[in-house]
Parts: sequence; C-alpha cells; structure tokens
Amino acid sequence: MTATRQADVIVLGAGIVGVSVALHLQERGRRVLLVDRGEPGAETSHGNAGLIERSSVVPYAFPRDLPTLAAFASNRSIAVRYRPAALLRMAPWLARYWWNSAPDRLDSLGRAILPLIERSIDEHRRWTDAAGTRELMRGEGWIELYRTPRALDQAIRAAAELRGYGLAYDVLQPEQLSSREPVLLPGAVAGALHWRDPVTVSDPGAVTRAYAALFTARGGVLIKADALALSGEAAQWRLPTDTGIWRAQEVVAALGPWSADLYERLGYRFPLGFKRGYHMHYEESGYSPLQRPLCDAQAGFVLSRMERGVRLTTGIELAGRDEPSDSWQLDRAERIARRIMPLGRRLDAEPWRGARPCLPDMLPIVGAAPRHPGLWFAFGHAHHGFTLGPVTGRLLADMMTNVPTFCDSAPFAAERFRSRFT
Repeated sequence: MTATRQADVIVLGAGIVGVSVALHLQERGRRVLLVDRGEPGAETSHGNAGLIERSSVVPYAFPRDLPTLAAFASNRSIAVRYRPAALLRMAPWLARYWWNSAPDRLDSLGRAILPLIERSIDEHRRWTDAAGTRELMRGEGWIELYRTPRALDQAIRAAAELRGYGLAYDVLQPEQLSSREPVLLPGAVAGALHWRDPVTVSDPGAVTRAYAALFTARGGVLIKADALALSGEAAQWRLPTDTGIWRAQEVVAALGPWSADLYERLGYRFPLGFKRGYHMHYEESGYSPLQRPLCDAQAGFVLSRMERGVRLTTGIELAGRDEPSDSWQLDRAERIARRIMPLGRRLDAEPWRGARPCLPDMLPIVGAAPRHPGLWFAFGHAHHGFTLGPVTGRLLADMMTNVPTFCDSAPFAAERFRSRFT
C-alpha cells in the first residue's frame, strides 16, 4: 500500500525563489514539502553572475532609440542575439515589452518593483549566519565598464538622474579604475561607474543549496519528484513521489522557466518569454585577482570571480527555452574580455546555458492563482531571480498567512493577464 503523507504546503521548485518561499513559510509555522527534479539551485539559480542587485532600480527596458534598435536588428550585437524563427514567435511578446518600456509606464513599473529591490540585500542577510553563507558574500559592489568616452558620458548622465534613489556610486577615470582593479589591462576602457550598494556572491548555486540545507535542518522535507505529477484542486492537492503520496491544502509553483509546463495544464496562458544566457569559467592569470564583478555595459557580459574561477556570463539570447546552444555570443564576449583583463584557459568542457523567465511588463507573477484556490505562483523574475528570491519568499509568505505585506502586491498579481485565462 502506498503511504500517504501530509504537508501544509507543497513548494514546487528548489531554485532560489522556491527555497526562499519554503524558508519563509517554515518560519511562520507551516509544514512545508520542497520538491525539485534535481538538486537545489542547480538550474537558473546556479548560472547567474552572483549579483544581489540593489542598484537596479530601473527595470531592464526594451530599447527605444533607433541606433540601438538598428544594432540589435542586425543580429551582430554581443549584448542581444536572436534566433530568427524565435523572433517571429516572440513578436507579440516583444511588442508588449516595447510598449511597457515607454518612459511613463517604465517609471510606474519601476516604482512597483522598488520595494522588493530595496529589501533584497536585507532578506538575503536574514539567513547569512544560520546558513553559513557569509564567506561567500562580498559587499564591495560591482563596476560598469565603458570602452568609449561617449558611452561613459551617457552613463554618467543616466546615473545622475537616479540621485533621488540615494544610490552610492563613484565615477572612475582610467587611473582611478586601475587603482581599484589592478588586474585590468591598460588602455582597455575609457572609464567606469562603481555601484557600491550591491552585494555579490562567489557561488550563487552554493548559496541556494545552503538555504535549502537550512530549511531541512529546521525540519523541512526536501525530495526529488516530478512537479508535473501534481493533481487535485481546492485544498486537495496531491503529488506522488518515491516516498509516498503527499497531500497539502496549498501549493506554490516556483518553477522558473518551466512554470508554463505546469500552469498551461491548469488552463492558464501567461505571456512568458525567455532571455537565454551562457557562462564559462576561466583560470585567473593576472598578477592581481579580480576584486569586484565587472560589467561591459556595451557588450552586455559580466566577469565575476567565483569559487571555480572567473565566470563570464553573456547577455541576452532570444530563443526557445530548449533550443540547442549557440556559442556565438560567448566566443565574441571572450575576445573582448581578454582585452580587458588577463584570462587563462577555459575550465568547463561546455558552456553552461540557462533561460531567464520574463514577462513583458518586467514584473514577476507573485500571488494567488485566479481560478484554483490554494494554488500560488512565484515566477517570472527575469534578470533578478537571485536578487529577489528571498524578498519574494517574504512577500508570498505574508500573503499566504494573511499578514499585512510590506508593499502593494497588486502589480505582481496574475490577474493583470486576465485575458490569457482559458
């Protein structure tokens, strides 16, 4: 006879968002089952640049100036690459993304997400000591590099427009930049902005696994199972696993880029798109180690010192989630990176590839499923999944336990895509 086991909540997905939801619910006294098909933090939560991006107070908007659009349309930009067939499929999504990127709408969307950005570091630090992640975290910010004086001047003006947010940053001329990051090769860039507020980590996957280990150490249950085996509804959710059939009154779907595999089965049609990215690790070969993550703002890649080596993470590839990899962006980003700082040999047999789950209004879906009592969503964090995982966990746990939320949750509600329900 198959054993039946009971939880208060089943959390589907053990990336940074799902693990954080599980921890916050556990802290509120809920019995939580955390489920993933693999190890915690092994997918999208593993492959990012390790930034807790406190300074990203403006969402990543669709470009609206003609020179940038022309550069992207040529499909020769290292920052943004596309598969032609995928671009045709994504045309309605891209049109909505472009529409939402108009200045007035972008300002409104930025104000909606700002409370989460402002609390992102504090919510990570909530578990730093208990999870043992302090040694993986660095509080020295990150640096945006600009290879031309014109690009640097534009960045300085844009940064000045953010003065109302109280962000700390320094404008670095080449000699100042060289003093702050001696590993940089002379003459490589025209200058930089050093954003001092963000915290960075040297192994984002390890941080996620440490949070998951904290969850289990506190009595939570973590198992491998297929989220798509979920059945039931309205306080009668059922998930078969190797340890028996688990039942729960509530379920949280935090499946990142795989969220559609579940919600479409339940009759929802959200406009979820994918910005894919790649990374590769390299041996450090400079006489001085890289101190802070470096972002080449024009080519869209980031160099960050990780436990494994220097990680190069690429910009955006517009393609289907599971389409075969293409090394074009990574190879060209590497050529530029080698002109910026010394890099040794590649350490990975193949580039890692992941897919950022993105909605066209640049906000995640966090909240109750409109037509299924007891089902909750937490996905679509785009570039900020690692940044916003813990604070998303807090917001959703507050909603699920009827505690007043620290910000207005309405902008993140699934109902904003009501026309997509079937």
